[in-house]
Amino acid sequence: MALGGGTFIAQNKVLPGTYINVVSAVSASRELSDRGIAAIGVTGGWGKTGEIFEVTSEDLQKNSLSVFGYSYDSEELKNLRELFAHARIVYCYRLDGGGVKAQNTYAVAKYPGTKGNSIKTVITVNADDDGKYDVATVYGTRTVDTQKGVASAAELVSNDWADFKAGASLSATAGESMTGGTDSDVTGEAHQAFLDALESYSFNALGCVSAESTIKALYANYCKRLRDEMGKKFQVVVQGYAADYEGVVNVKNTVTDSGATGAELVYWVTGVIAGTNVNASASNALYDGEYSVNTQFTQSQLETAIKNGEFAFHKVGADVRVLTDINSLVTTSDTKGDIFKKNQTIRVVDQIANDIAVIFNDNYLGTVPNDSAGRAALKNDIVDHHNSLQRIRAIEGFDDGNITVERGSDATSVVVTDEVTVINSMEKLYMTVTVS
Repeated sequence: MALGGGTFIAQNKVLPGTYINVVSAVSASRELSDRGIAAIGVTGGWGKTGEIFEVTSEDLQKNSLSVFGYSYDSEELKNLRELFAHARIVYCYRLDGGGVKAQNTYAVAKYPGTKGNSIKTVITVNADDDGKYDVATVYGTRTVDTQKGVASAAELVSNDWADFKAGASLSATAGESMTGGTDSDVTGEAHQAFLDALESYSFNALGCVSAESTIKALYANYCKRLRDEMGKKFQVVVQGYAADYEGVVNVKNTVTDSGATGAELVYWVTGVIAGTNVNASASNALYDGEYSVNTQFTQSQLETAIKNGEFAFHKVGADVRVLTDINSLVTTSDTKGDIFKKNQTIRVVDQIANDIAVIFNDNYLGTVPNDSAGRAALKNDIVDHHNSLQRIRAIEGFDDGNITVERGSDATSVVVTDEVTVINSMEKLYMTVTVS
């Protein structure tokens, strides 16, 4: 006799047999997500094009030559060093990548751009077999790849710098340089392509390094659309753009270094906005970058900067420090008060929004029934998450009575009401000393 078997939903089987469900215990990640993820558009004549590519601090230090075309300690990578002073991970997109690849008789540069013109192919007769060749790829003065004992170009394997022409005829050469590599102009279309590609990524801060007001507006509007319409919570950092919006950080200062464009401090501030912990503030943070910051402001001017929603640096003794960790919000309302001007507040509410979205999407959406037990489970996970925030002193006065989870207007909807009190760091001391 055939026996029944398999899994079950209800205890309604007819055939005798064994019906076993093997499942994982429901476990939503109630831990706080890590911060420190930034995004920025880059230039420099080398690197991947048409896509977002992830770079870590370790990548920058170990692989900067192949990734960006410059050594880690070069002047050209100063801005990225500024960014990585406080960011862990950066999503990069090449804004000048629409140019032409350099090439020579034997190979084509891996990427389009002017840095491809620094590549040359050196071919020598193999010492052990004069019918074969050793093929070296040289970038600037560095030999970055050598393939020995090659009989034909078809045997050559592409490397981080060049793709070889399989049909080329090998012959000894002291070095044939690549030519014809060009960069494309950095246009509004390039910035838009970057933002379009970035839309599916999660990050904490996005840097706008353009000095053009139209591009700054593009980034600010992008941030507002994604924050308000799509629920993707991050902040944009710009220089000299009064957006009057909590998602945009408006950097006041410029640098005094020769050749500065005006947006240099965007890199450091983007790293700080991304990397500052959810329970911390960047107020009074020491500027530990490489630029000379213009801090020639009077006390009155600094007060005005705060009122205007400007993220400013000032001089404290020999140090340059952040005046106060604020965003560009100036106009308040009953639903968005002064506390929303503080970036520490935005970090907390963004953490809540992003984490709860992950908890719901990964563990409840389409899988957990919308009944009292399912809603209770969701509430418990939100409570656990908020208790984690309270333990690290990001919020205070929280208990499970601050949250309700109810059925929505249709069978698939849940409505959550959530009340938290955000903690901000001390910035002002008022003290009265009575002497008798």
